[in-house]
Amino acid sequence: MNLLRAILASVILAPAAQACDLALALAVDVSGSVDSSEYRIQMDGLAAGLRDPIVSEALVRGQARLMLVQWTGSSRQRITIPWTHIDSFATLDQFAGQVAADPRIWRNFSTAIGEALQMTLSSFDSVSDCRRHLIDLSGDGVSNEGIEPTRVHAALRAEGIVVNALAIEESEPDLTAYFFENVIVGEGAFVVSATGFADYPERIRRKLLREVTRQTADLK
Repeated sequence: MNLLRAILASVILAPAAQACDLALALAVDVSGSVDSSEYRIQMDGLAAGLRDPIVSEALVRGQARLMLVQWTGSSRQRITIPWTHIDSFATLDQFAGQVAADPRIWRNFSTAIGEALQMTLSSFDSVSDCRRHLIDLSGDGVSNEGIEPTRVHAALRAEGIVVNALAIEESEPDLTAYFFENVIVGEGAFVVSATGFADYPERIRRKLLREVTRQTADLK
């Protein structure tokens, strides 16, 4: 009887495993319009944004899953850092370090946003236990190759995946409007604008804050 009581007590008192709140795929533009210094601004800025105290707190508390995707022209999209379970600040810091050090794969190709979304969509099967599924896509140009982004929207909606975007208007002043009309999809989806690559670090930090502060509020 004492043994049974001990077993029951351990089951009752054991902390429940915390569920994943957010699966976030970070999709970075490495097309030909992005030079080497602009690529470096993106990766360093993204790493810094992930290390923001509020962002990092929300990601760790929410047991988030993070993944990095490099994308450019048709048939050139690749997961360069696979889904990573953010179960501690040390893990998040390590992931951010991998982002900052991630070597560029392509340099001189077009912009296939639809194919980037389609490939990233297929990766969410392995994080189906997460409550929210989100693609965070940044880019500096309109889609000019491959399937149109809007043709992927039905599949994204069917899977409950939200797409937010960061429009880098270095050479495309109307890119925010294009992203709003053609790229983002899902409940609460939004576009953040950067006037150029120099604005990217602050804008991606704000974008991440907006995406994860809801998560922090939900977990209180």
